[in-house]
Amino acid sequence: MGKAFKLGDNISTDAIIPGRFFYLRSDLSELAKHLCEDIYCDLYHKINKGDFIVAGKNFGLGSSREHAAQIIKLANVDIVLAKSFARIFYRNAVNIGLLPIECNTDDIDDGDELEFNLKQNLLIDKTKKIAINVTPIPPIMHTFIKNGGIVNYINKYGDLKIPPELE
Repeated sequence: MGKAFKLGDNISTDAIIPGRFFYLRSDLSELAKHLCEDIYCDLYHKINKGDFIVAGKNFGLGSSREHAAQIIKLANVDIVLAKSFARIFYRNAVNIGLLPIECNTDDIDDGDELEFNLKQNLLIDKTKKIAINVTPIPPIMHTFIKNGGIVNYINKYGDLKIPPELE
């Protein structure tokens, strides 16, 4: 459960990490402090654990900067809601345990209180008292997210074999 921080359509990895700060890529915690700063003033300092980044279509387009997903996660965001994601950003997010949720974000406003139930694939806008349909998340993705992403899953289990609970 957390607050929505609403961005627009076509948010690129360069908007997520302004290029002028890319020299900080060896210090991701410092780089995270500049999260989307050209499109949402002081976003990093406004976010609390459990808050959501909410965007329109094609979130994370542009280069394959895996740092974009990493700094969102380092800013205490566990879930990004968007109408659609750039494919490379989506993969990078799942790799590190940042949950990309596809849904219609038109009715979500900046500052709305949201609640997401991963087991039920259910998003509630508590401010507006509405349920928002989300694209269902495959069971294997639940497993990856519970383990902190595909990278952590492989480190823990050695490969991408199907866990016994999903067979």
